[in-house]
Amino acid sequence: MNRGAVILCGGLSTRMGRDKATLPFGPELMLQRVVRLVGDAVPTENIVVVAAAAQWFDQRLPELPAGVRIVRDERPERGPLEGIAAGLRAQQGSSEAVFVTACDVPLLVPAVIGLLFDELGDSAIAAPTDGRFAHPLSAVYRTSVLPEVERLLAADQLRARGVLEKVAVREVPAERLRAVDPQLATLENLNTPEDYERALAAAGFELREF
Repeated sequence: MNRGAVILCGGLSTRMGRDKATLPFGPELMLQRVVRLVGDAVPTENIVVVAAAAQWFDQRLPELPAGVRIVRDERPERGPLEGIAAGLRAQQGSSEAVFVTACDVPLLVPAVIGLLFDELGDSAIAAPTDGRFAHPLSAVYRTSVLPEVERLLAADQLRARGVLEKVAVREVPAERLRAVDPQLATLENLNTPEDYERALAAAGFELREF
């Protein structure tokens, strides 16, 4: 199976107060760190970063490794499902399945990505579930689910979890992930400055200018 990844960074980050992709995280910026970690599990040339729609705001991304492709949401303010669609379109013909994540998971554990690919089997999506709900932004998608995603968008059904209700999903209990990610940090995104400070501390870094 040709494995790839889609990293979403098109949100306005209103609760954080600034673009999360360019937040400093140790010697890197947030998006740079997440791309590096994801690149430990999939080929760098199979990573697609989805930025904000061009007509929304002029999002400046940090320098990324050669081979990483950058695409944009087709329409603004449509949430992560719009970004998933853009990423899946970009992966057509190059990856059979992709790990989808956001740019604000700096404590992501690459081994979780491999575990989810291994769990995919014949399913369309392999998604961690914590008993209450599945995590569509820490999941592996076959690129063949793109038509279902596009149908949801066309119907203005913008919940990212909506696609999980339309296709065969392999639900992976979060407890299974603890074997490689004891704190389940891969499932924890950063929404506020307090989240950011806690993640820095967990990684052993000090807060720089915010």
